[in-house]
Amino acid sequence: MRRWLIVLLVALGSIGAGGLHAGEAQPLAADEVTEKRLVAISTELRCLVCQNESLSGSHAELANDLRREIRTLIKDGRSDAEIMEFMVSRYGDFVRYRPPLKGTTLLLWFGPGVLFVGGLAALVLYLRRRDRAISDTPLTADEQRQADALLQDTDSRQGLS
Repeated sequence: MRRWLIVLLVALGSIGAGGLHAGEAQPLAADEVTEKRLVAISTELRCLVCQNESLSGSHAELANDLRREIRTLIKDGRSDAEIMEFMVSRYGDFVRYRPPLKGTTLLLWFGPGVLFVGGLAALVLYLRRRDRAISDTPLTADEQRQADALLQDTDSRQGLS
């Protein structure tokens, strides 16, 4: 047991010591303006590998390649709109976090609302049909006698306790 504890402490110490030697991350672009534009553009784009992460926050290899491509386009003098258009033409509207409103993206924009309204309508219809199915019918004489007998039996038990 003592041996495993020593091995664990040495392993944790080597992990911690490795972090002490790490240097500060160097910016990938020498120009700060280029880097700021890169971050602004890449936060609007979805990582095609991760899909739930922005291009700027992703550590996937494809995300690194796409950021490199965007950096090159910025250095070539392209505007932000031209870079977005390039990315959409290459990867489709899916690459954008906020795709434009057009015929092919109508379901994407309005689908959740339509599903919510449809589900709400189905729930209301179900509840109305259920209420109609439940009817207040009076008890028959035999059922009334049984209910009275049960109630009297319950009353007599409560009086004993």
